[in-house]
Amino acid sequence: MKKILMSAIVAGSALASLSAAHADTLGKIADSGQITLAYRESSVPFSYLVGPSEPVGFSVEIAKAVAEEVKKQLGKPDLKVNWQPVTSQNRIPLLANGTIDLECGSTTNNSTRAQDVAFATNHFYTGTRLLTKKSSGIQNYEDLKGKNIATTTGTTNFQVLRRYDREHNLGMNILPGKDHADSFLLVETGRALAFGMDDILLFGLIANSKDPSAYEVVGEALQVEPYACMLRKDDPKFKELVDGVINGMMDSGQFATLYDTWFMQPIPPSNVPLGLPMSEELKKNITEHSDKPAT
Repeated sequence: MKKILMSAIVAGSALASLSAAHADTLGKIADSGQITLAYRESSVPFSYLVGPSEPVGFSVEIAKAVAEEVKKQLGKPDLKVNWQPVTSQNRIPLLANGTIDLECGSTTNNSTRAQDVAFATNHFYTGTRLLTKKSSGIQNYEDLKGKNIATTTGTTNFQVLRRYDREHNLGMNILPGKDHADSFLLVETGRALAFGMDDILLFGLIANSKDPSAYEVVGEALQVEPYACMLRKDDPKFKELVDGVINGMMDSGQFATLYDTWFMQPIPPSNVPLGLPMSEELKKNITEHSDKPAT
């Protein structure tokens, strides 16, 4: 027992030392000569792959802007920029253990996650809705009573849907996909009648599907949540840099231009526009620069 206890103490000390060592992100980057940015493989239009090369997307452009500012502040124009794929499940552990330095994707800023990580200024607002085939007859959550619904493991949507199912006694069978593409495939192949996820991601998946005309997004939004870039806790210096980049983009008009590029204009790979105007919540945050989490 004493041996086990001692092992736990050593492991805990090692973890504490690791966390402390990674709290100074700018110092870590300066020492290593590289910054590692996270990306998602199928979070259209925020962060996704269009081939085997670098990721593209709205959030990817924000991450690149942060990397440029890091180069400037550290005086390292040749700083190496690495890209690391992450999933809904591993993004927080990989940030906490120092594998990645910044995650700008489609991550909801909420108070539960804020116990483990920090968030920059909110850059999008969305809510859980349903993607379904137009031929399915599904129009709302009640239509899914006793039926299969897909969602992605490790997302806030998984918890939102479970709570809604429990509160309304629907008996839905929630099928977990390992990522958004996997969850969409469950609907595409008929194994699930709907996919519950942030509405903007659903619109992105439809726009880039084999047959966009076959799908639609239905149902009311169950909640409104902010997206924000994620960084390590207790690192005010790096948060100030990341916030400064995003706030500066918002103040200069660059953010609005970037939004138009990825939400209103044709985007790769299908060159289909999402046609999603900026929400009132986001317009407000362009002036407020809030990093307030979802309740």
